[in-house]
Amino acid sequence: MLKHLFVAATLAAGLAGPASAACSFQNTVPLKTLSAAFEAWKAVTAAMAECGNVQSELDQEFRRKQPAAFAANPALYQLGGVSNGTIVPLLSAGTIRPLDDLVAKYGQSLSPNQLIRVDGKIMAIAMSVNSQHLMYRQDIFAELGIPQPKTYDDVLAAAAKIKASGKVAYAMGATFKPGFDIGLDFVNLFLGFGGTLTKPDNTPAFNGEAGLKTLNAMKAISAYLDPEYLVSESTFVQKQFQQGKIAIAHLWATRAAAMDDAKESQVVGKIAMVASPAAMAGGKPASTLWWDGFAIAKNIPDSEAEAAFRVGVAALNENMVKANNGAAVWLIKGFTPARAAEGAIATAMAGAPPYPSTITMGIAMTAIGDNAADFLTGKKTAEQTLAAMEAAYLVKAREQGLVK
Repeated sequence: MLKHLFVAATLAAGLAGPASAACSFQNTVPLKTLSAAFEAWKAVTAAMAECGNVQSELDQEFRRKQPAAFAANPALYQLGGVSNGTIVPLLSAGTIRPLDDLVAKYGQSLSPNQLIRVDGKIMAIAMSVNSQHLMYRQDIFAELGIPQPKTYDDVLAAAAKIKASGKVAYAMGATFKPGFDIGLDFVNLFLGFGGTLTKPDNTPAFNGEAGLKTLNAMKAISAYLDPEYLVSESTFVQKQFQQGKIAIAHLWATRAAAMDDAKESQVVGKIAMVASPAAMAGGKPASTLWWDGFAIAKNIPDSEAEAAFRVGVAALNENMVKANNGAAVWLIKGFTPARAAEGAIATAMAGAPPYPSTITMGIAMTAIGDNAADFLTGKKTAEQTLAAMEAAYLVKAREQGLVK
C-alpha cells in the first residue's frame, strides 16, 4: 500500500482543482492536538489554527506521550498526529475511534489513498508519505571524485575518503539516539540484510546472521559520527547538515526541505537527495516506507470528535500544500514533486518495504531501541546485545499473550 501512496503523491499535481480556502468552516469547539514537530506538521497545525479554537502541541517526544494522553478519560487531546508505526499502541489500547461515519459526512475532499483502514475500519487519515533516504554533500563528493553510493559498503568507503580529506567535522550523521531512532536504524538495516524480526509463533528472531551484520554495520558507521552520537535524532542530524558539519546521512524526507532554507542553512543547493543504499549488493533499499496523518481520540464527546475531524480535513487543503510544497510528499491535491521529494520517491520506487504496523513490531522496536546502543558503546558483545533484545521482547510479548 505504501508504494501506491508514493505513486499517488507524484500524481497529485495532476488532480488539482480550484484552490480551496485556508479553512472551510469556523470552529467553535476548543480543541487540542499532539503531533511531531517536523515541517509538515508545522504547516498543517498552522492551517488548523486558521479554523479557530485549536491549540497544537508539537513535540518530537509525542510518541511517548500519546498512549497515556489518549487513554485518559476524557482524553487530553482530541486529535493526534500518527504514522504507521506510532498508531500501533493506540490501536492496541483501543483509544482512537473509527472514522467511517465522519468520512461519510465530512470527508468528500479526501482521496481513497488517504483512508487508512485497519481490520476494515478507517482509523486514520493520511496526509503524506515519508521515508528515510540518503542525503549527501554533492559538492564534496564531486570534488573528491566519489560516485553516488548504492550500498552501505559504498557509504562507508565514501565516509573514509571524506574523513581523510578533513573537509567536514564528521563524515557522517546518524539517528542513533536510544529508543525509536536507533531502533528504526537497526530495523532498516536488519530488513535490508534479509532478516525477519519474528517467527510465525511471534517469538523473536533478532539473534542470527542478519542481526550480527546489522550491529556490525552500525558500529562501522559510528566511527564516522560526532562522538556524542547517542543524543543524535533527526533534528540533531538536520542541524549538522545545515551547519556544514557532516557530508552524509540517512535522514527523513520531511527534513529535506530544511536543507534549502536560506534562513537557517549554510548548504543550500548542496545536498543531494537519493534512494537509500542497500544493505548488501543486489538488495532493496535499507529503509522503510511510512505515512503520516491524524487519528481522533475515542474518549471524547462526539461533538468534539466531529469538530476535530473537520479541522483536520480542512487543514489538508490545496493552499496549504502549495505554500508548503517541499515540506512533505503530500497526498493532497496541489502537490508538485520537488527536489526535496526525490530521495523518498526513488527509495519507494526501488522497492523499500512498508514499515509493519503490528503489535509485535511495536514490541520489537522498543526492545531493539532500548538495547542496541550497548554494543556500540562496548558494554556488551553483539551476541549479548541481540540476546538482551530477545529477552526484553519476550517479557512484553508474554504479558500481552502473544507468546506462550
